[in-house]
Amino acid sequence: MERNIKIERKNVNRGFKKLSVWNNAIDLYILTCQILAGAPFELKRTVANCIDCAQSISRNIAEGYSRKGIKEYLRFLYIALGSSGEYHSCIICFYRADQISKEQFEKLDKLHYQIENELIQLIKLVKNRIKDTSWNDGLLD
Repeated sequence: MERNIKIERKNVNRGFKKLSVWNNAIDLYILTCQILAGAPFELKRTVANCIDCAQSISRNIAEGYSRKGIKEYLRFLYIALGSSGEYHSCIICFYRADQISKEQFEKLDKLHYQIENELIQLIKLVKNRIKDTSWNDGLLD
């Protein structure tokens, strides 16, 4: 089964898939899984936590987008940003403990840095939209 099949099912609740930050967060999850897949057994719990942090970023972006109001969306973006900070701490620990190479760390950190900055910009945009009275919180009502 080919994994890159694009199935286009569109509705108002799936608009987050257009966001660069969400797509990049998915890529970070995939890259993290690839790099940490060969970790020794004694690190499996720590590796699983790091992978969960990576996936939590995209999950919270999607969940916030799918909530009813802009303030809830903003709250979930902040949760995603928190997961991003936790992820960064994880990869620094792996690197400083010589559990990933400098090259692996750089790949992860470069993509993470991009996502972190995209999240910060999206949060600023959403905060500005709260002031905009044209925002419709009742799309699904």
